[in-house]
Amino acid sequence: MTSTPAASAATLSASGLPAALAGLPFAKGHGTGNDFVLVADPAGTRNLAAADVAAICDRHRGVGADGLIRAVRSEHVPEGRVLLEGAPEAQWFMDYRNSDGSVSEMCGNGVRVFVHFLLEEGLADLAEGGSLVIGTRAGLKTVTRTAGGYAVDMGPWEFIYPDHAAAKSMDTVVNADGLEVPRPGLSINMGNPHTVVALAELSELAATNLTQPPSVQPDPENGTNVEFVVPAEPLVEDGVGLVSMRVHERGVGETLSCGTGACAAAAATRFWAGAEAPDNWAVTVPGGVVGVRFLTGPDGREHVELSGPAVLVARGTLL
Repeated sequence: MTSTPAASAATLSASGLPAALAGLPFAKGHGTGNDFVLVADPAGTRNLAAADVAAICDRHRGVGADGLIRAVRSEHVPEGRVLLEGAPEAQWFMDYRNSDGSVSEMCGNGVRVFVHFLLEEGLADLAEGGSLVIGTRAGLKTVTRTAGGYAVDMGPWEFIYPDHAAAKSMDTVVNADGLEVPRPGLSINMGNPHTVVALAELSELAATNLTQPPSVQPDPENGTNVEFVVPAEPLVEDGVGLVSMRVHERGVGETLSCGTGACAAAAATRFWAGAEAPDNWAVTVPGGVVGVRFLTGPDGREHVELSGPAVLVARGTLL
């Protein structure tokens, strides 16, 4: 796990956090254990540096989280203004940062928690069955409120190396502490990059050490999230595919859940299983279970829908 400490030259408050953060209201939430600090900044006046984000997300000296989400109106973010040109309904932009302060395109669990935060803050209204269009660095995401949480149209998925997929071959070699030998992986783009590795047994999954980043060759230009997946036996029950997964997120480390990773894991397993594989999947992660569904999107391409809970657990003010 990597982290970027606050700059030593920065002025610190009595709490040890950068003094510029003092008085900042925040909420803490999670989706199946993937946890976030959330900050409301509708007017886009709060400029959070990478070191600020890393200090807030530090689990020993800060609030602690897998990432930070800033809720800002799309008009105040360059990427958001571009999205507004074609989708004026995308009034809110999810500015997501990894726990080391680096910028990330998207987080599937995070976008559910983000929408829940907007509702709890009174910044948006959404009845059960209603939908809200959100801007992200991975494009527009439509979030629907369900009886048990939220479902997100994550958009189309694709292979990062399509020539390998066409040849039904793996495209990467992955090594991690705890694996006896390097394993082949399949790289999938869910708006952010993922490399999925199939393991044979749950015991092998448990023995894999994800405290350090796995080695991936070739490594995509901006790095990759790595999912280790064990298909259930039998793979399908009552029309639903079943897999268990652990993940190492780039810029974060191992997390209890990863929404885009669950989508990538289901997509890879479905591809390996062949034409008879189901469209509905349940992905078990250390933090719970999320649902993944493959469906035809409004653009005629195959989209992935991610569903699961989102909760806020605390509110506070940085000292």
